Parts: sequence; C-alpha cells; structure tokens
Amino acid sequence: MSRMFQPDPELTHRLTRRGMLGVAAGATAAALLGATSAPATAATGKTAGRPVLPPGRLGIQLYSLRDKVSTLGFAPVFAELEKYGYDEVEFAGYTQGSAGPITLAQLRRLARDHGLNPIGSHVGYYSDDPNAYTFAQNLTKVLDDAQALGLKHIGTASGPFRYGSTVDAWKRAAEEFNTYGAAAKARGMKFYQHNHSEEFSFATDNPKVRLYDVLLRETDPDLVFLEMDIFWAYSGQFRFSTRPDGTPAPFEPLNYVLKQPHRYPLFHVKDGVSDPADTYGYRMTDVGDGDIDYQKFISAVTRLRGERLAHHWQAEHDQPAESFTFARRSSAYLHSLREKC
Repeated sequence: MSRMFQPDPELTHRLTRRGMLGVAAGATAAALLGATSAPATAATGKTAGRPVLPPGRLGIQLYSLRDKVSTLGFAPVFAELEKYGYDEVEFAGYTQGSAGPITLAQLRRLARDHGLNPIGSHVGYYSDDPNAYTFAQNLTKVLDDAQALGLKHIGTASGPFRYGSTVDAWKRAAEEFNTYGAAAKARGMKFYQHNHSEEFSFATDNPKVRLYDVLLRETDPDLVFLEMDIFWAYSGQFRFSTRPDGTPAPFEPLNYVLKQPHRYPLFHVKDGVSDPADTYGYRMTDVGDGDIDYQKFISAVTRLRGERLAHHWQAEHDQPAESFTFARRSSAYLHSLREKC
C-alpha cells in the first residue's frame, strides 16, 4: 500500500488549482496532503471520491534525482523517497556516479529496505562501441543485471531511429525490439520502449505514416511494451498534428493507451506549462504545476476493467530546480487527486 506522509506547510500554500480537482471546496490542506489510503473529506463531511492514484503504484525515475545520487549516494535518496510516499523506483543506470561503490545485490536490498520496489530500468538501444552497455551490443549482460535487481521490466529510452526515419528503417528496428522482447520474456521480464516527441513524427519516405504507428504495428504485442512519457506524448501532439504537406493529422495520446492498455505497463508522469512559443509546446515543470490533466489521464486508464493495478506511474522531471523538492511536491500532488463523484 502507499505510505502516509505528513502535511507540508509549503504545499498548503503552493498547490495549484489542479490540485483542487476532485476535492470539494473547503477541503483542508491536511485532507489534500494526508493519508493516501482514505478519500479526502470536505468541510461538509462528504467524501470526495477514491484516490486517483492506485495504491502501491507511485514510482520515480531516478534520473530526476541524479544530482542527489551522485553527491549523497543511493541510501539517503531512498530514505527521502520513502518519506515522500513513493512505492517504486525506475533506474537510469546503477551507479549514476553515486558516492562509493555498490553491488547490484546491495542496491536491490537497499531499495527493499526503504519499501521501494525496483520496477524497471533504462538502458541504451545501440552504440558504435562493440563493448557498450546496450541491448544491441550486450543483451545478455543487460538482462543478467536486470534479473539480479529483480526487475519486472527492462527497457530503453532510445528512439527506434537506428536505421533512419523511413518505414522500412522502423520495421528493421522493430525486428530487433522483438528479439530483445523475446529474450526478456524468457527470463520473466517485459522489454519496453520509452518515447520522446519525435516518435510521433512522420516517415520521411511516406509522410502519411506516423512512425509511432509503425512501431506499434510491427512489434509483437506479447514481446514489446511501451512506457508512455506523457509530457513528451503531448509535446508530440503539439508538434506533429499536421503532416509535412500541411494536412491535419490530429491524435490524442490517451487514446493510444485506451486502445491497447496491456501494452503500457509503465508511464512517466511529467508535467508542462503550455507554451506555443516553445519548440516543444510546453515548458517542463513539477507535476501538478502544469497543464496536463493527470486526474483525467490516470483515471481514464485505471477505470478500465481489470486495469487499476496493471500500470506503474513514475514521476519525472528532466531538469528540476531542486530535485528533492520536485519529488516531494509531485508525490503530494498525485496523492491528493480524487476521482470526481
């Protein structure tokens, strides 16, 4: 179950308007920031709905905390995450320059000692270096390490651009992903790919075809899974809702998930303030301070029959102003969300 955390005076004053969604007017800050196992209550005493966030499914991508891991080490970072109410961690490397050496067995035990389930990890797709720690160059080693950590998911944040941006290039990459997926499945794990916005662009040899659709179509749904980075998916919506010839090609990221929910075991919960002047359409911010409707998105997925506990939600910020503050505030916001009555 998700753990409890204490109300934070700073959050009481800084929760955005989105943190009030699903909570009746007059709800106290303690209700917003308190126990995650019971619904928030308004001054009238009426419940405001069950938590949007499923119990035990809030994680964080440790890339967001790389500065703290490199200076403090994993133990103090995990202690903070436990205090903030996190349930899971997703790795972006197993050292991140951490203070002092640590073995995979020690890292796994340390996470579990702080009530954190290691749920996944990002590894490179390919490299020109034959000895590189990537799926293409060292698949067996990558899977050995993931297995040693007890991971259920092992994936890459690299786009399938190894052979270019044509339809055939992505078909070729999809074949390799199927190979990695089969090898992971043989060990009881799921291979996954994490998107950025460019995956939603169009094939250079057929601008009517969205590359992300090629990836979905050409990979085996029983072998290759997706981790939707929700921020980058909405950035892709901003950037690529019009084809190169100017014809409209709108899409809704949430619909990809609702159509094939079993293919999306993991999500990156990353927020952004809408800014049409920005190349990517959004300026990244702490979760809850932006314009992505996470009450709507998470609820839509978890309300599907049999799907409430089938997904894992990893908070992330690529360049947080202060990484512990980001982790604390993002957890508090997500735990405060309640389904609409």
